[in-house]
Amino acid sequence: MPDQPITRRDFVESLAAALAAASLPGMARADDAPVLGQGAYRYRHVPGWGVLGPDTPVKDCHGMAQSRDGRIFLLTNHTANNVVIYDKAGRLLGKWGTDWPGAHGLTLFIEDGEERFFVTDHNRHQVFKTTLDGKVLMTLDWPESTGRYQSAEQYKPTHVAVAPDGTFFVTDGYGLNYVTRHDRAGKIIGCFGGAGDPGGLRCAHGIHVDLRDPARPCLLVTSRSEHRIKRFTLGGEFIDAIHLPGAMPCFMIPHGEHIVVPHLKGAKKPEGSDTENGFVSVLDRDNRVVSNIGAAPPAPGPDGAPRPMSASGTLFRYPHGLMLDDEGSIYVAQWNSNATYPIKLQRV
Repeated sequence: MPDQPITRRDFVESLAAALAAASLPGMARADDAPVLGQGAYRYRHVPGWGVLGPDTPVKDCHGMAQSRDGRIFLLTNHTANNVVIYDKAGRLLGKWGTDWPGAHGLTLFIEDGEERFFVTDHNRHQVFKTTLDGKVLMTLDWPESTGRYQSAEQYKPTHVAVAPDGTFFVTDGYGLNYVTRHDRAGKIIGCFGGAGDPGGLRCAHGIHVDLRDPARPCLLVTSRSEHRIKRFTLGGEFIDAIHLPGAMPCFMIPHGEHIVVPHLKGAKKPEGSDTENGFVSVLDRDNRVVSNIGAAPPAPGPDGAPRPMSASGTLFRYPHGLMLDDEGSIYVAQWNSNATYPIKLQRV
């Protein structure tokens, strides 16, 4: 989604509300929060997690990742500190980055035994590979050699996924919706997607290399405006689509044999809400929704077709990025949400 200006008043009001909630009697414990989700995947909100002061501002919170040593990294498009580093208790450990006004996708991966990040910036039309402390190791400009683009301005990359052999894929979710495949050195070795059906993409926002079937690895790519996740071979051949009626999937995060998907919003506003709230889904090995966190479970309509899904509460505003930590807790980073810090969900 395009960036929206955040005023100082929005920031101060959001921070004050979060701090007040965390300090109220009975509101600072996850055990007191209502249970969200269904079946084996139920969670409680942990109030006040990760709320920092005006010296560490956020604008839109876009991506999160946890390193092997337990640190939690948050990517925001606030150029005072593009990357904010937390411990699991939500305390500030550090921060870096001032150059990415369109910071959007954060991908943690292993390269030659070392942890690295890929960061996309759709305002700068570039992709960066960095160390965990912010040293830029590679910069990729717009994919002119594909012949699909007339200028850098048409290319607005949103996410990167890395395959086990080091090749990686970049989605142009806010541009022309192509996926470019690169070798380890960054050379383009393929391009697919764009307009057209059935393998065309509409808001190719997030991408994930699905290794749940080692004999047949595939790519999961969101076609957010179509309320679908589309599956492709690693070579870019369309396989099929996962239909998520009413939902707008942003990313796919692995969780054992399941995947967890943040949805920017649902089919309609919850009763009494002034915004189109989103929710989070857990999909099983067969890509069926087994839990909706912040929404009712999927249900068939009178004709037997699945009803469009919608948020049933207002905890989430526009869920965008998502992370699972080493204890199974979920962290939700949100877009256009009055400069709010991530939401932590503790598994019941």
